[in-house]
Amino acid sequence: MLILFDIVSVIAASLLALWMRFDFQPIPADYLSTVTHFLAIDCLIVVALFAVMGLYTSIWRYASMPELISIISACIGSGLVIYLYKHMMLLASPRSYWFIFMALLIFFTCGVRYSYRIGRAMLHALPNKSGSRSTMIIGGGEAARMLLDEMARNNQHNGSRVQCIIDDNRQKHGTRIRGIKIVGGRRDIVTAAEKYKIEQIIIAIPSANKESVAKIVAECQKTKCEIKILPSIVASMDENSGSFIQKVRPISYEDFLGRDEIIVNDEEIINSLTNKTVLVTGGGGSIGSELCRQIAKAEPKVLIIFDIYENNAYDIQQELIRDYPELNLATIIGSVRDSARLEKVFDEYKPEIVFHAAAHKHVPLMEVSPNEAIKNNCLGTLNAVKLAHKYKTNKFVLISTDKAVRPTNIMGASKRICEMIVQAYAKISKNTSYVAVRFGNVLGSNGSVIPLFLKQIEAGGPVTVTHKEVTRYFMTISEAVSLVLQASVYAEGGEIFVLDMGKPVKIYDLAKQIIRYKGFEPGKDIDIKITGLRPGEKLYEEMLMDEEGLKETPNKLILIGQPIKIKEDFLDDLDQLIAAAQKNNDDIKKWTAKLVTTYRPAKEQK
Repeated sequence: MLILFDIVSVIAASLLALWMRFDFQPIPADYLSTVTHFLAIDCLIVVALFAVMGLYTSIWRYASMPELISIISACIGSGLVIYLYKHMMLLASPRSYWFIFMALLIFFTCGVRYSYRIGRAMLHALPNKSGSRSTMIIGGGEAARMLLDEMARNNQHNGSRVQCIIDDNRQKHGTRIRGIKIVGGRRDIVTAAEKYKIEQIIIAIPSANKESVAKIVAECQKTKCEIKILPSIVASMDENSGSFIQKVRPISYEDFLGRDEIIVNDEEIINSLTNKTVLVTGGGGSIGSELCRQIAKAEPKVLIIFDIYENNAYDIQQELIRDYPELNLATIIGSVRDSARLEKVFDEYKPEIVFHAAAHKHVPLMEVSPNEAIKNNCLGTLNAVKLAHKYKTNKFVLISTDKAVRPTNIMGASKRICEMIVQAYAKISKNTSYVAVRFGNVLGSNGSVIPLFLKQIEAGGPVTVTHKEVTRYFMTISEAVSLVLQASVYAEGGEIFVLDMGKPVKIYDLAKQIIRYKGFEPGKDIDIKITGLRPGEKLYEEMLMDEEGLKETPNKLILIGQPIKIKEDFLDDLDQLIAAAQKNNDDIKKWTAKLVTTYRPAKEQK
């Protein structure tokens, strides 16, 4: 088809150029014969040169500047070849004819090849038709241009019609990208959304940090529009992961975090796990299952999932079998409280690295059943730590929590005891590096606040918040796991690794964002109810105790809290505490306070 069109273009350009040269008057016979008698040769030269220049192998629906340069070069080149052979044959032609001929040939050739894009642009410029979604793009950079280009030619997005662009750069206000006007900055989002009847907003600033994105999202949520986002520059520009526009996704609650994700040394982590036998206790939980996914990528010698809850263990087992069919995977049901059961695993597999994620973590539930917190968290950790020492495990990594700092609840106090167990055995063991990794609340994990909010919104509200001023540190599951894995690389023994988690998030504000995220207006469509602090809950979480101090690691966002002094008879006291818990002692909180001197049960706080 293109060859046929090009032959017609050569004929039309040749005759029209001659006619234009003589001001649309009758053409002298000798000039006319010079053109008409050699049209076949001219067409052959043009088609041959076009083929050499790749004009028949490009995908013209994506044609842009490089293709335009190729067309101009091919047309000028073929025009020069035709001129030279006719000049050598002493065939008469006006000199101005050749300039007109090449210009017309460029025009016709471009017209044929760019007609698809021109047609799409004209269609896109038609008045808004039924079913199309009025769209605003935030960001007036290269990403917006690429997005507009692909939306114009991609049938998948025919339903989106871009009405305006927002950019904070004042110098861009009033200018246009692909004919779409930049109408203002971030503060104009609500006004522009009303003016242009916007239904959909796409945030196209892939280089923006999460803090900036969170602020933009907050502004967009003041509208009733669906909000989508083009993720990080690396993800959006990856040529191997689909087209550019396919990276646009709906915003998720992770975009509310307002902090850049932690960056770890993937090569170090992979090298530390490859061809190693790795045990993950609590491997079916939120953190444990993500640990298993990340470890599986590193091609361990054996990955052992150990969990008491068979449904979760089964789910992650099936996922890993599907995604990593070559993985040597063992899924074992058992409790960390059962030392004999756990020892069978250590004896059979002799794990080189242990990630201890098995724990009771729900604060209010543990306040009602405090003995269970000690049995599962403290006894379970002690069993795992002892076996790691006995079987000379290389590294033991405890998953801890910010609630272990000046705990006001039994769950936090039990996790502080777990940290103390790790620090005690770090001094005893010569073969195993024991460390703890402390982080805040995990967005979207089982039992966390966001799934609760989503269920409450689904039920029509109200969304419940314990206190209007309660704040928490948050991270994504992938961040938490990245920190744990990086800590396993840095581990020397006895450290408590802490993530610099930035600013804490006010839960009341997060509730409002989640309500808007689901398309409702807080206080109007969905109410927020203040229920009062629960047993053991405090307003603010802390990441480090003052006496622990801080030390930097090669990763500036990962800090080390220096070990605090532990009594020489700590392990004896621990045995007594566990024995009391197994007898379901009514005063277990008092027994716990003897080991954790910073523990102040909530009712004792002033």
